[in-house]
Amino acid sequence: MLEVRNLRAGYDDSQVLFGIDLDISAGQVVTLLGRNGMGKTTTVWSIMGDLRSSGSIRFEGREINRCTSYQVCQAGIALVPEGRRIFPNLTVRENLVVSAANRRKAAAPWTFERVLEMFPSLGHRLDNFGNQLSGGEQQMLAVGRALMTNPTLLILDEATEGLAPKICAEIWDCLEQLKALGQSILVIDKNIAHITRIADYHYVLRKGCIVWKGTSSELLSAPTIQKEYLGI
Repeated sequence: MLEVRNLRAGYDDSQVLFGIDLDISAGQVVTLLGRNGMGKTTTVWSIMGDLRSSGSIRFEGREINRCTSYQVCQAGIALVPEGRRIFPNLTVRENLVVSAANRRKAAAPWTFERVLEMFPSLGHRLDNFGNQLSGGEQQMLAVGRALMTNPTLLILDEATEGLAPKICAEIWDCLEQLKALGQSILVIDKNIAHITRIADYHYVLRKGCIVWKGTSSELLSAPTIQKEYLGI
């Protein structure tokens, strides 16, 4: 589904990525792991068309490395960005409806009602503005807004950062449900216990390079990798 080859990117005169290779197959949950500043978000921005890069990014057989961000979204990739970035001056209802699309004619599309079934607490806040929500509610709304585009690939950057444990559990439950439905997901997070439970494959970044890759069982049995590259 997603094939990234020799991806190089940076900011002005500072290079951040040095030849990233990454693959995500249909229905897979894949993670990007690493300490802060290692290039995880830069990789996501490159995939989403928000940052110019060299190399190849192919999605469902189509080269998208020169596409704009809205073209990448139209192709079927949705991002839940770091910091949520919901629309603060729109209501919960408006935040969800504004992104509604089903370009790929999904057999069981994500609708307004279906998102509220996934996140019932949002149903009690439909007329509240985005900036009136708690951090956890904003994250739920950000995930729901992304699902309303009916993406083929869902990307979550720092999925549970700064959230209370109860809200984190709800987000992980959501991701488990999405995986069961066959949703392809790329997730950045630091919670090894949870991501190894739901993810099929992991890539570890250090200074813009992939230094390790493997399955959840392989990662759990590699304490040296966790300590050296993830700070665990």
